Order: sequence, then structure tokens, then C-alpha cells
Amino acid sequence: MINLQEVIETNKMIEQENLDVRTITMGISLLDCSDKDLTVTCEKIYKKITTLACNLVQTGEDIAKEFGIPIVNKRISITPISLVGSACCRTPGDYVQIAKTLDRAAKEVGVNFLGGYSAIVSKGMTRSDELLIRSIPMALACTERICSSVNVGSTKTGINMDAVRLMGDIIKDTAEATKEKDSLGCAKLVVLCNAPDDNPFMAGAFHGVSEADAIINVGVSGPGVVKYALEQIPDANFELLCETIKRTAFKITRVGQLVAQEASSRLGVPFGIIDLSLAPTPAIGDSVADILKCIGVEHPGAPGTTAALALLNDQVKKGGVMASSYVGGLSGAFIPVSEDQGMIDAVEAGALTIEKLEAMTCVCSVGLDMIAIPGDTPATTIAGIIADESAIGMVNQKTTAVRIIPVVGKTVGDTVEFGGLLGYAPIMPVNTFSSQRFVDRGGRIPAPIHSFKN
Repeated sequence: MINLQEVIETNKMIEQENLDVRTITMGISLLDCSDKDLTVTCEKIYKKITTLACNLVQTGEDIAKEFGIPIVNKRISITPISLVGSACCRTPGDYVQIAKTLDRAAKEVGVNFLGGYSAIVSKGMTRSDELLIRSIPMALACTERICSSVNVGSTKTGINMDAVRLMGDIIKDTAEATKEKDSLGCAKLVVLCNAPDDNPFMAGAFHGVSEADAIINVGVSGPGVVKYALEQIPDANFELLCETIKRTAFKITRVGQLVAQEASSRLGVPFGIIDLSLAPTPAIGDSVADILKCIGVEHPGAPGTTAALALLNDQVKKGGVMASSYVGGLSGAFIPVSEDQGMIDAVEAGALTIEKLEAMTCVCSVGLDMIAIPGDTPATTIAGIIADESAIGMVNQKTTAVRIIPVVGKTVGDTVEFGGLLGYAPIMPVNTFSSQRFVDRGGRIPAPIHSFKN
């Protein structure tokens, strides 16, 4: 039974410490929408999404109102569209028509984002995969709510360097296609290694082929709650520090479990997973960087930062898995630069560089996230960054990602404003030495020896 003290504590976490359910995400399989006729495929897609998700937003709002728990986003993830459109799409423009249909459906049901304009090409690209990838700049330029992802590697298969090289060009083209909005399209495009099938967080969400026809996944958050708990024990040793984080993560995840079960019941859709990631926002007091400072580093990027982040990530997972039988997605701690005021402050103070961020991604939830770089950065350099991040994921058997934004017309010293949850970011310097010969080789980097486990 929940006692009065726990009710008061949870209420305080919500009102004063920025606890929220970051997203309720409905995963929808569109495999049965595939048809040889593009028009028919689009009609089926629109009908299925608007039928299954018609009550998603209202249900989220009702739960938030009744339980007093903020639910920030309501989202949809779908089957990777390169699979759905393979029978009817002959050109990149055909895929753009599907993107417009998806955007129209997302607007109709009122969700914030729809993820799954995606391709899984970790071992090789089909003709359909390549067409979708080449359509991404146009698709993100002409839609508002569509998010795109491409999985270019995995521990089991290695890294598809042809796809990595292509994504360097695609990111540059997306930046150019959305330059009137400070290259905002790149903020809705992520390149992944070891992408999970059940991730509720954008931009990397898609509905894996192993999932049910429809599913409810919930992403919880609460950096402010963890920060507040650590502020109460400023000089504690690591044992007490870890125990405090673990207990706090348990409480945060129980809130998400409650919301997930309630949403599942009301929508008549099976409950999938809880993603217990600490996802920051630009709001003051809702920062993963501030947690790292509470642990003891002056700024993220100082010596000890990677160890502090590893500790945080592990304790969040240990606490979360005790609070729900179905923990999945990414789960841990996100370190997006533009969405975390503490990270922005660290960059502006000169404490945090892309190279240090890369080291931190070895132990965080995802990878290099929401990083703005000079618009004249070569596509081959971006491809090299993607390759490095993919290698970290492949070797360490974890999800890694790159969501990097070469802002057209901006250079180091400038700042770019994305707005909302995406925040703002200083333009970070990039290593100017070339990786062109490396990324132009083509082919595939083999999987590491420890991948052979069958």
C-alpha cells in the first residue's frame, strides 16, 4: 500500500523537482499497409494511424489531469517506412508522399512527433532503403512532425560504412534544405548503432518488426528529482550516493509504471516497456549536467565526468528495473547539449568538447545528441564522427547515436535557437583534420569477435 508520506513525496517531486512523464508513445505496425499502389498504401497508413491513435492525446491529457502527473509529449512510432514502402516506392519522391501522409495523420490525432521514417541498414542496403534515405532531406523539409532515423551498425553485424558515408551527405543536405529554420531538419534525424525496437524517445523511435500490432511505451524522466536528492547528501561517500540515486530512480519509474498501465487499459492497447531515461529539458533545474556537478565535477567535461556519468547510468538502471518488470528502450541518462542548460553552460565555459562528449557516450544512454556544429563542416567529417560513435556502440554492445546539426551560415562563437524542448546551442568546434580517405573506402567494418555467441 502507498502511505501518505509517499503521496506527499511524489507530489513534491512533481511540483518542485520537475518530475514528469516525458512521453506516452504508441507503437503501430504498418506492415499490413503495404501495397503495390502508392495511393492505396498512403490511404491504408492514414486510416490505421488515425483509427488506432485517435484517443491517444486525449487519454494522456485525462490521465495527467486525474493523477496530477505532467505528461509532456504524446507520440507515435511506426514500422520502419523503408519496409512498408518497398513495394510501391520507385523514387525518393514516392517516399516523400508517404512522409506527407504520415505528417497529416500525426496532425489529425494531435501527437507531437511521429517516428519511424527509418531504414535499418546495419549489414546492407536494399534499393528501397537507399531510396528512403535519399528522400530524408526533402521529407523533413516539407513536414513538421516527422522524425527520421537510420541504423547503420550493430554488434552482431558490424558497421555499414557505405551507409555511414551516405548519411554524412544526407545530414548536410538536410541542413541545407531546412536552412531557413537554422537547419532544424537535422534535429529530427538521428543515425544509430544497435537501435532498439521499443524506444519511445525521438528522433530514434520506430516500431520494430518483432513488436505486436500496437503497443504502449512510456518514457519517464526526472533529472531534477535526482539532483534534489543528491543535494541533501553533499558530502556522502559513493556507497550512499549510489544508494540514493537507485532509490530515487525506483520512485520515478513507479510513476511511469502507473501511467503506462493506465494508458494501456484505457486505450485497449498492450503495455510494452518503460524507458527510465533521465531526459533533460532546457528548464532550469531539469539538467543531467547539474547531477554530475552534484556528484562532484565543477563542470561536465572536467576529469572524472565519465566516471560520474557511468555511476549515474548504472544506478538509474538498477533502481528502475526493480520498479517495473518491463524496462526497455534506451534507459539511463541522456546528454543532449541543446536540451540541457547545464551542458550549454559547460560548452560556453570551455569545459566540454565534442571529443569529451564522445568519451562520455561510452557510458550514457545514447550518444552525441543535439550538437550544433559549423555549417561548412565537410560531409566526410560528419561521416567520420558517425563511424566513431557507431564503433563505440558496436564494441560495447550498447545503443549509440549521432544527432548532429551543421547549421548553415553559422560558425564557432554563434548560437542557434531551436525552440521548445530542443532548446538552443552554441556552435561547437569540430576537429578540422580530414577523414575523407577513411570514410570513402566503402564496404563494411566487421563485427567484433565477442559478437559470435550463437
